[in-house]
Amino acid sequence: MGGDTTEYTVQKLAELAGISTRTLRYYDEFGILRPARINSSGYRIYGRAEVDLLQQILFYRELGLSLERIKAVLTEPSFDGAKALREHHDKLLEKRHQLDLLIANVEQTLAHQEGRMTMSDAEKFEGFKQKLVEDNEKKYGQEIRGKYGDSTVDQSNKKLKGMTEEQYAAIQQLEEEMFETLLQAMEHGDSASVLAQKSADLHRQWLSFYWDSYSKEAHAGVAQMYVDDERFTKYYDKHRPGLAEFLRDAVHVYTGTK
Repeated sequence: MGGDTTEYTVQKLAELAGISTRTLRYYDEFGILRPARINSSGYRIYGRAEVDLLQQILFYRELGLSLERIKAVLTEPSFDGAKALREHHDKLLEKRHQLDLLIANVEQTLAHQEGRMTMSDAEKFEGFKQKLVEDNEKKYGQEIRGKYGDSTVDQSNKKLKGMTEEQYAAIQQLEEEMFETLLQAMEHGDSASVLAQKSADLHRQWLSFYWDSYSKEAHAGVAQMYVDDERFTKYYDKHRPGLAEFLRDAVHVYTGTK
């Protein structure tokens, strides 16, 4: 049997994939999805290989990867298309599991409110813990796993999913107290002050809810990442510009790494 010789123009491929022609042109300019050829009329023409590659790109986009990261993954000599599809499949199953939990949670809540069944506080909370884990993975998973390894992150996720509602509320309260103390300490501008060191200690307590074990080196590393990664910086600096850097300095004093 001969190979599949189906070809698509930009317009047709965009319709097939449910994306805009502008996106396809950008992928070409970015160097992540080149057309198979340019025909005599100057139109980009895509073949089967490009269709399969576009599918991979869209899978990765759905999983929250940046185009820069996708390009790096796809151009790695060790890239294995079949293995990537299996990984996509596993991720989609995880996402479906999360949606199933949330759907069941909503259905239980409706039944509870309508008097058709009783629902424990733990059951009310279950779907949201799973969503928090999923959201954290999407935002920060790649960097955290790269820095601390899969087992550390998996253990942290396991601890979060196993928390009671009371424990989770305690974490929220601890984080609020940490921010309040941190903002007060920053007013004086001394990362070695008593208030700043109290903030660093509260941060340690907060981390310990998620971590299986604590080390000063890991604590200092996380604080440095708050400054190095703009997404973490933004989370802290929304309270006050420079807060991530001040916390980093306070933690480095606290852990003896400064």
